[in-house]
Amino acid sequence: MTRISRRGLLTTGAAAGVLAASGLPLRAQASRGGRLRVGLNGANSSDSWDSRTHSDLFMIASAQGAVFDSLTEVAADGSLRGELATDWDASADAKTWTFNLRKGVTFHNGKAFGADDVIASLKMHTEEGSKSAAQPIVETIVEMKKTGEHQVQMVLENGNADFPYLMSDYHLLIYPAGQIDEAIQKGIGTGLYRAQSFEPGVRMVATRVDDHYKDGNAGWFDEIEYIAINDNTARMNAMLTGQVDAINRIDLKTEQLLRANPQLRIQEVSCNQHYTFPMLTNVAPFDDVNVRRALKHAVNRQEMVDKILLGHGRVGNDSPIGPANQFFFENMEQTTYDPDKARFYLKEAGHDSLDIDLSASNAAFEGAVDAAQLYQASAKAAGININIIQEPADGYWSNVWLKKPFCISYWSGRATEDWMFSNAYEAGAPWNATQWDRDDSERFQDLLLEARAELDTDRRREMYYEMQQILNDDGGVVIPMFANYVEAISNKVATPGVIGNLWQMDNARMAERWWMN
Repeated sequence: MTRISRRGLLTTGAAAGVLAASGLPLRAQASRGGRLRVGLNGANSSDSWDSRTHSDLFMIASAQGAVFDSLTEVAADGSLRGELATDWDASADAKTWTFNLRKGVTFHNGKAFGADDVIASLKMHTEEGSKSAAQPIVETIVEMKKTGEHQVQMVLENGNADFPYLMSDYHLLIYPAGQIDEAIQKGIGTGLYRAQSFEPGVRMVATRVDDHYKDGNAGWFDEIEYIAINDNTARMNAMLTGQVDAINRIDLKTEQLLRANPQLRIQEVSCNQHYTFPMLTNVAPFDDVNVRRALKHAVNRQEMVDKILLGHGRVGNDSPIGPANQFFFENMEQTTYDPDKARFYLKEAGHDSLDIDLSASNAAFEGAVDAAQLYQASAKAAGININIIQEPADGYWSNVWLKKPFCISYWSGRATEDWMFSNAYEAGAPWNATQWDRDDSERFQDLLLEARAELDTDRRREMYYEMQQILNDDGGVVIPMFANYVEAISNKVATPGVIGNLWQMDNARMAERWWMN
């Protein structure tokens, strides 16, 4: 077996995007005590402790960020470190991975953690009828073997140099074997915080576990309360009136109002979060690549960055790979707003004009409906008439996304290229919002498998560059902008010198990484 360094081959270069004013490391300042209250969007009445269903910040922060653990964790600086796994080894072809598990860990109900829990938890995602977004990850494992009470070996169908990174996916939480249904009902994990109360779509309260394996390194609050505040105005008011200590996704239009308050501060992180307009490529007229190309040239991307993000981001280029990724194709030719070129592609598709519906809701991101209206206005000059259907925020992700032919969405991005492509663009993936498959690009799907197993860095770069170009040219998604994470935090709450940029709110691990001043 050949040991693959966690900070060598597996480090993506996804460096964190913000430094605290002090610049001092967390351990130099952190102390135990206090209660953290956070107002978060992304909550739904259908939320549960079943990680297979998790899709937005509220449950990511509540589950992986507090109550449960995974095998690995993406650190704030973008490197990978062990969580329930202490270390791992790989065969030379990256097909066989052996994970050594942490000893002395117990679940919140007192059950000892071991290899059986890992195997049972991963198998959940491939059960018949499972709609887990992590299903494509687990399906690549052809054999899982318990090689000791605290060691698991996994054999993959094909080599994957990024496999330990995938084990940090927020869907891949570890539950107690033989008690999974009870753990999902009650929220029984191995995390730093024990669930005390949970009202789906309303709030979650948890208290600090005593004698935890992360003691001295993380978990500084005595208690945390996450309050579901999906409405942007209500979330801002809760922050301004001191009802909560932090909020995600501030209203950028009222940023100056927050900045004028001496009791709080704005935290902004450059990241891979991108706002998207996915279209189902197996539904007319989006099954015609020329229609898709017309739509790509019918959007004024810079206008969206200026008016929706108010400058807190950058123009996108119809690829989900962003500046925080190792193999970001920065010099790829930018797709521009060009109504004449859009009309040309419409004619190539056999249309003089085009009438289409676009489903939109601010559940996707704050300003999504405004973005749809900007798209509507810019596309009109190209002969494309967009009819905006304003969808209810509640149930948007279950009733609209993946179902309506043309809608608005967002992705937080992923730490590695393969992780991102596998989640959103691999044929048959549950979260493939465009239904992009081999009929659209056999070359893309082949490259996805080849690049996953390729260990030569230069060759991987070439492959991932080509895949980004394919999506830019022919893909079924318009990605007009990458948006920074912009959050508000009370000055009563301290944060470390480096803030994670994989997910919002310090990789959704604020309960672990922040502390009270």
